[in-house]
Amino acid sequence: MTHLPNSVHGRDIRYLLHPVTNARAHEKHGPLVIARGEGVRVFDETGKDYIEGLAGLWSVALGFSEERLVDAAHRQMQRLPYMHLFASKGHEPSVLLAEKLIEMTPEGLDRVHFTNSGSEANDTVVKMIWFYNNAIGRPEKKKFIGRVKGYHGITVAAGSLTGIPANHKGFDLPLDFVRHVSTPHYWRFGQDGETEDQFSDRLADELEQTILAEGSETVAAFIGEPLMGAGGVIVPPTGYWDKVQAVCRKHGVLIVADEVINGFGRTGKMFACETYDIRPDVLVLSKQLTSSYQPLAAIVFSDAIYQGIADGSEAFGTFAHGYTTSGHPVATAVGLECVSIIEERDLVTHAAKMGEILRAGLSKYSDHPFVGEVRGTGLIAAIEFVSDKATKAGFDSVGLASSAVVAASQRHGLILRVAGDAVCFCPPMIITEHEVQDLLHRFDQAMEEVFCAAGRIASTV
Repeated sequence: MTHLPNSVHGRDIRYLLHPVTNARAHEKHGPLVIARGEGVRVFDETGKDYIEGLAGLWSVALGFSEERLVDAAHRQMQRLPYMHLFASKGHEPSVLLAEKLIEMTPEGLDRVHFTNSGSEANDTVVKMIWFYNNAIGRPEKKKFIGRVKGYHGITVAAGSLTGIPANHKGFDLPLDFVRHVSTPHYWRFGQDGETEDQFSDRLADELEQTILAEGSETVAAFIGEPLMGAGGVIVPPTGYWDKVQAVCRKHGVLIVADEVINGFGRTGKMFACETYDIRPDVLVLSKQLTSSYQPLAAIVFSDAIYQGIADGSEAFGTFAHGYTTSGHPVATAVGLECVSIIEERDLVTHAAKMGEILRAGLSKYSDHPFVGEVRGTGLIAAIEFVSDKATKAGFDSVGLASSAVVAASQRHGLILRVAGDAVCFCPPMIITEHEVQDLLHRFDQAMEEVFCAAGRIASTV
């Protein structure tokens, strides 16, 4: 079958603007059209199979054919396909899922608010904290501190919290309520002779100096992914989160843990807050909450914040925020079933074991002349490429090598993702040892294709 770049089964593709895509390049080459999924694999319209090495977008925990999630959606569609939560309305799935999240998340998080995506959730967190501070008489406390390379979404406020320049270009972002501090990446930014703990001290001091420079009375919250995902799977250095939390508590700055990627087992614990001993005031969840079978996100937050918001809703007449599909009954029903499956099958333990095998397989590239670092925790990993191993220098064109490796991986039936000069791995949590080995084999083929001889590197990538 011949497929023109601008058609899919004879249908014109030019009407669709794709997210995070070079539209002009897309016009020339067209999309990879995925027709169906089965387990950790997806299949294109020709029947070729691909291991989904990034679980869709860091999110399909249970793979692409979990019948229990399909059945949960079907049952709820038959019973109550839609009802909103505005103006004191409710429905059983949202109540049960909120109760379950309070039961399973770290201590001190006692209230839940639902949105449809991580971006919407982080936008909502900004509004909630602004509303909260207005309600308790701190109207000047509105600034947020994020981190360079942090990713928190792409809506206007969440896109401002994000610290990746590519997500700002052309959009007039970030807005001026956000400040960004350094990326906690010891391998890349640690100074000569500096230990991980000393590096963490330096970053904590930078955070404190930023708070003092802005005025602690104006800084509302610090937001961070426990382990940074889209910025390149950046594992926090020793002592980092302990020191950051101490600074925030000292200056009355709320701590927002963005576990949109990390949550529900990805780092080897149910939540990365457990992995790194983080005690947040706000926890943001999405993606693996429904295995992305339905759009859903949850903000889980302290009772202290709730009480301030509740008082404000009475003083102002209402908490005037929400979405038509916030806490959608089908989405929350699927979320309940997804969490049940993760617990019943002990997928957190399973994912941790498969992660060890994956990272052990990738570690053989640590000595590769164009690999700077192999890193990861649990079932999430990355390989960062360098043009000079001794100096850790990247390529003149950022993403040159990583993009070539991802493209070659796709040709060999493995879907991965570029993050700057890094290639990221985040397969479904149901992946088996045999499938991990298959993934590694396909990646080996891609690496051989791109780096088959050092003399060809310049022309190859």
